[in-house]
Amino acid sequence: MGLKEKIKSHPVLKKLVLNFIMHPVKTRPQWWIRLFYFTYLKRGKGSVIYRSVRKDLPPFRKFSLGKYSVVEDFSCLNNAVGDLVIGDYTRVGLRNTIIGPVTIGSHVNLAQNITVTGLNHNFEDVNIPIDEQGVSTSPVVIEDDVWIGANAVILPGVTIGKHCVVAAGSVVSKSMPPYSVCAGIPARVMKQYDFESKEWGGNVPQRSKSN
Repeated sequence: MGLKEKIKSHPVLKKLVLNFIMHPVKTRPQWWIRLFYFTYLKRGKGSVIYRSVRKDLPPFRKFSLGKYSVVEDFSCLNNAVGDLVIGDYTRVGLRNTIIGPVTIGSHVNLAQNITVTGLNHNFEDVNIPIDEQGVSTSPVVIEDDVWIGANAVILPGVTIGKHCVVAAGSVVSKSMPPYSVCAGIPARVMKQYDFESKEWGGNVPQRSKSN
């Protein structure tokens, strides 16, 4: 049995290790862990994470940022409950919040004030406070060449296909097919590219898969 498995199998030891890494109230890495970000956060050539970005990135989950990708000011990156992987030439705009498990492809543009989350709080037991019921996760995948407009929300379990456009202010609760434009609350496909006619067709039926 490896060290990680031994820690997981002993609840008291697991809690001690977790509290050593993560502040139990602030729920972010302890200051002494943050000193070692440079040793375990994978960064591609030419990538930029601005100083004001909140990096809730403990070492027990994966984080990687591809080459020439940028995370702009006042954003929050969190991989505490799931890996966070961002591809090449991708821009995460001002005041974005990204909570893993999330995979973002290459040449993706996220505008301002966007939330992308693979995390849900459990709430089913009405006899226990919600903040004591733990969390569940369902991975989010944003494929290559996607543009997401300002103030959009991407919810757990969603896949956004290649070359999609998500309109500003949309709440995406279901997966969206490639080469489509979606909008609304909840978001639905407004038009999709037809490779036969080489045109963007409007009034297409909803073809996104349910989560």
